[in-house]
Amino acid sequence: MNIPHLTSRDIAAISICSALYAAFGILTGGISFFGIGFLPAVIIPAVFAALYGPWVGGISGAIGIFIRDILVHGNPTLSLVAGVPPNFILFFLIGYLYTKNINLKQTLTIITIEIAALLAASILLLSDFTAYTGLTSNTFLIAFILTIIVSLAAIVVISIRWKEWSSYAIGAVIGQIIGGLLLSITVWLVSPMFLTHFGDPLPFIYVLPLFIWLIITELPFIILAVPIIKIMQKVFPNLQRGKNNPSKDK
Repeated sequence: MNIPHLTSRDIAAISICSALYAAFGILTGGISFFGIGFLPAVIIPAVFAALYGPWVGGISGAIGIFIRDILVHGNPTLSLVAGVPPNFILFFLIGYLYTKNINLKQTLTIITIEIAALLAASILLLSDFTAYTGLTSNTFLIAFILTIIVSLAAIVVISIRWKEWSSYAIGAVIGQIIGGLLLSITVWLVSPMFLTHFGDPLPFIYVLPLFIWLIITELPFIILAVPIIKIMQKVFPNLQRGKNNPSKDK
């Protein structure tokens, strides 16, 4: 895929989205799990990725999280290593897959695989997770299962009720999985250098809890972007993208 020439509209969208993502990300900067923040602000670059394309979404997410991190924890190197790449990948994939024709069968297959893999890994490593976090097994399982079921059920409903949004839903799931895994593994790798205030370097077992934290705190908000995108497309028809409205970012 060739990097497109960004128009003045794209640059303006990147500037606005980056600023909004950083500003709203700062508001929840005090809530985190081993350095990974609570970011309902992901809804903002998700909307821009669908409206303006993968490059606008990816670049906005990368710039916005960098600004947010600088103002929240003040470590630019950590942000460039662990924050910027996953955010670019997440929102780029949302914008890119949104324009693809992914049918309901493919959607359900991917979602089923994700549920099975996440539940199996969570149950297998449940004792380790509870030992490190102090949460009870029941608390963790109930919170995790309810969040996953509600989020993925919403994706299924969206894919059935509005078939044209199945590709967005898959982009959200795949982007969250790839970006979340990359971020979780990177945080574990760099913990000896940047997270020494937690004590010893984080054990590898923390990769799964960090990944789960990202899934349950970000995916629901990314899915909530759908009605906002639909409203924006009705108000501004020129922002339509997809099979019947080809974009230069496809």
